[in-house]
Amino acid sequence: MNLIFLGPPGAGKGTQAKKLVDLLGIPQISTGDILREKKREDSPLGHKVREIMSEGKLVPDEIVIEIVKERLGKPDCGKGFILDGFPRTIPQAEALEKILAEMRKQLDAVVYIDVPDEELIRRISGRRVCEECGEEYHIIFKPPRVEGVCDKCGGKLIQREDDKEEVVKKRIEVYNESTAPLVDFYEKKGLLKKINGVASMENVFESIKTSLGV
Repeated sequence: MNLIFLGPPGAGKGTQAKKLVDLLGIPQISTGDILREKKREDSPLGHKVREIMSEGKLVPDEIVIEIVKERLGKPDCGKGFILDGFPRTIPQAEALEKILAEMRKQLDAVVYIDVPDEELIRRISGRRVCEECGEEYHIIFKPPRVEGVCDKCGGKLIQREDDKEEVVKKRIEVYNESTAPLVDFYEKKGLLKKINGVASMENVFESIKTSLGV
């Protein structure tokens, strides 16, 4: 089964994709992960990615597309894949169509986890992490026993810059501008499976399984 997972930051795409990986035995392909992996490679493309990322710039579409194409050609994608974090824009989606056509593959479905902006802000801005051991908490969903103190090692809990409310709002704004149009793009193709992401993790997963018939 060849799938794309779509949804704003904080929607739980990664968590749900991992659960589906365990169920279907197909790889989850996160562009963030493969870019970080590529950055460590001693190859011309690896050097290029490392240089771009070290300057804090976005990796251009043509490089991301090349890397995704290379990854989809690996043997573990023979039975299918879950793309998480790609495509992010309409041009990337059109490039993906060409890649899959060349490989004589096609998308089976696009799972869109829909969560309102207010809920996303509440989820992300409530995250806290221990600066000593990296253990993660949430002030609502997984609070520490003592406020601001890690249960595991007693380290100080901090809020990552990316998780601060004003940054979260900007991330959602960027998503709505560039990635949200993909929802309409795939809906017109009859591939979109819209999932209510406000339910519990288990209920969201059940909805995904039902929509895919697995």
